[in-house]
Amino acid sequence: MTAAALRPVPANRTLDLRSDTVTQPTPAMREAMAKADVGDDVFGEDPSVLALEAKVAGIMGKEAALYVSSGTQSNLLGVLAHCQRGEEFLIGDCYHVFQYEAMGTAVLGSVAAYPLRTDARGGLEPQQVLDAIKPDDVHKPITRLLSLENTVAGRVQSQDRIDALADAAHSRGLQVHIDGARLMNAAVKQGLKAKDMAAKIDTVSLCLSKGLGAPVGSVLSGPADYIKRARRLRKMLGGGMRQAGILAAAGLHALEHHVDRMAEDHANARRLAQGLAEAGPLTVDVDDIDTNMLFIEPAAEDVEPLRAFLKEQGIVLGSPRPAKIRVVTHLDISSEDVDRIVAAVKAFYAKR
Repeated sequence: MTAAALRPVPANRTLDLRSDTVTQPTPAMREAMAKADVGDDVFGEDPSVLALEAKVAGIMGKEAALYVSSGTQSNLLGVLAHCQRGEEFLIGDCYHVFQYEAMGTAVLGSVAAYPLRTDARGGLEPQQVLDAIKPDDVHKPITRLLSLENTVAGRVQSQDRIDALADAAHSRGLQVHIDGARLMNAAVKQGLKAKDMAAKIDTVSLCLSKGLGAPVGSVLSGPADYIKRARRLRKMLGGGMRQAGILAAAGLHALEHHVDRMAEDHANARRLAQGLAEAGPLTVDVDDIDTNMLFIEPAAEDVEPLRAFLKEQGIVLGSPRPAKIRVVTHLDISSEDVDRIVAAVKAFYAKR
């Protein structure tokens, strides 16, 4: 189902390209939320939360799952469920857990992150993992976990590579966690089932509030004993929720109705990249787009004028990181919106 079919919208509305976290609930999702059966989730009595957790566990092929407030909390719980104080986990140097989650694993769990250099597409090699595992030495932390990510900046990580990395970690007694915030994008892109992608992964964090379009929440899934520990840690962190079924209902609706339509976001991202590449003197790597993200690089002197001009046209771009600007397509960006964005960028360069 297309974005336009899910939510009729005015043509001149603001188009926010900063992230797929900015999506608004569709009318059907709001209706599902309004009708949700609820209970006290801390007591394990919210039927909508229980249904969501069971659904995600099934999708991922895991024993159990835990609904939490955010992807950051889900990843934090995932790491801390595996690692004790003074231990370490291995992670790609550009991954979200290492770069953008305030180093909560160290601050709140006294667990060290050991970064490994990733390649141009965010990938790691199995030998890197093996070489980074510390010997049994009192001078070294105990290496307990490998933390992966898929997608990485919108780039799908090869399933063969993910499996090989997991095999390498398991061969040395490590567990494996994956930040699968956009794992369903990767599944749709590759035509794979999520449970097959996660078969060799111990714990999986899935975000509901990005491409899936729910307003709040992520789900951590894995073995029952790890999820039991994560549930205790969630409470300790102040993450216990009460009548959370109103929010969980949005996640259930998203998983039932918004997965296959992600292919539309991917197609829009590629078409947008192609249009922008022809719109003016800015760099766009069209061939590097797998899912719903692209990166544009205007000339340095054009960055802020372009962002200001587009804002006047009701089009919002994020800040450069550091030179490139991330552009993300999502549920609230239609094929027609792509044409509007390209036309606005062409108009900017026509006036330069």
